[in-house]
Amino acid sequence: MAAMMNACAMPSVSAVAGRVASSKANGVGATVRAAPIRVSSGLRVTAAATSAPASRGVRMSAASKTSASASAFTAASAFSAAVKQASARRSPAGRGAVKCNASGDAPAASADVGSSNNPIKKFFAKYPVAETVMYFAVWYYLNIQFNILNKQIYNYFPYPWFVSAIHLAVGLLIMTFFWTTKLVPFEKPDGPFLKAVTLPAFLHAFGHCLTNVSFATVAVSFTHTIKTLEPVFTAIGSFMVYGTVYAWPVYAALIPIMGGVAIASATELSFTWLGFSTAMASNVAFSARAIFSKNLMKKMSPLNLYNFVTIISLLFCIPFVFLFEGSTLAAGIAKAVELKGAEEFVWILLKVGAYYHLYNQVAYQALGKVEPVTHAVGNVGKRIFVIGFSILAFGNKISTQTLIGSAIAVAGAFLYGVLKAKYADQTKTLKRE
Repeated sequence: MAAMMNACAMPSVSAVAGRVASSKANGVGATVRAAPIRVSSGLRVTAAATSAPASRGVRMSAASKTSASASAFTAASAFSAAVKQASARRSPAGRGAVKCNASGDAPAASADVGSSNNPIKKFFAKYPVAETVMYFAVWYYLNIQFNILNKQIYNYFPYPWFVSAIHLAVGLLIMTFFWTTKLVPFEKPDGPFLKAVTLPAFLHAFGHCLTNVSFATVAVSFTHTIKTLEPVFTAIGSFMVYGTVYAWPVYAALIPIMGGVAIASATELSFTWLGFSTAMASNVAFSARAIFSKNLMKKMSPLNLYNFVTIISLLFCIPFVFLFEGSTLAAGIAKAVELKGAEEFVWILLKVGAYYHLYNQVAYQALGKVEPVTHAVGNVGKRIFVIGFSILAFGNKISTQTLIGSAIAVAGAFLYGVLKAKYADQTKTLKRE
């Protein structure tokens, strides 16, 4: 920044030209001579300087005036070129620094010039709604692809703890690419941040693994129906940790969620206690993660926060893999390779990991484009699409009662998001002694 200020502080071409024009306007002949001007970069520049002649009453001839004006113009041009050269040295466009223009006007970001020529950015700037729709469409697409491919893997490779670790490991590769190419600016964490993010990262790892255990055990549609209960645990946890009390209509909206899940579970054909309990436990873990990571949003951008949570979560996931699946994992991998082939099996694991990381990243970007209530409604819409497409993809039989219960639970989640935003000004925090 100091370099930019020094470059901007240099005298402008208009100031030099003004002094030359002023000496000409006085009606007094002037002799032009070269005078050095020292620029802040250490470059010596020759500029025009004027001195009055010994005899005041003598006027210059037309040819002399023309020669003086030409010399002044040449000197001013040389000074302009030097200013631009010094400014370019001080603030190269490759670093996205701010440049000074020749007339000393306000600086302009060089990145803006490049973005103004980008047709996609120009289109989204003109139609911001189209950008929001694009984010939601990509979010839904990636999420549906992840859920379908993930379930297909479990049909012949039932190792959810290992696959969960692969999801996070692929995410590590993707975020490394984004940081290296500067598509996502890297934010260096400090010691207190890493200490504070450890608990949310553990909860993320545990919740993610438990969700995948449920995916591997019961129908994808049923797991997502159970996961509509997450706001219930978030409301309870927020009160226990922070003393947060919502308006009564917000709590009332939780009733259809709980009732819908109960109705759907009663006649779910794929029901197992392992699938149900792990999905419920993942709700507790993700609710706690949201509560304890609330203050971390103020210390780092959401994308970088998610990236660091992913890294630490991977470290927590690895011991779970050896604890729950270590004894049979090698045999499971050999069977999957025999069935699919080594190259295809590795490619499928990489692809499902990419879907997982990218749909979460796009979800964060979508959140930055809309209000929280719109994002909450969009999340409910995502569950509807996932439930619907998973039933079509796998041909799962679903009873009428389960269908009604799922619809009630999803509608309750939608109502909860709307009412929580509507009565946000009535939310209170109880003081604890």
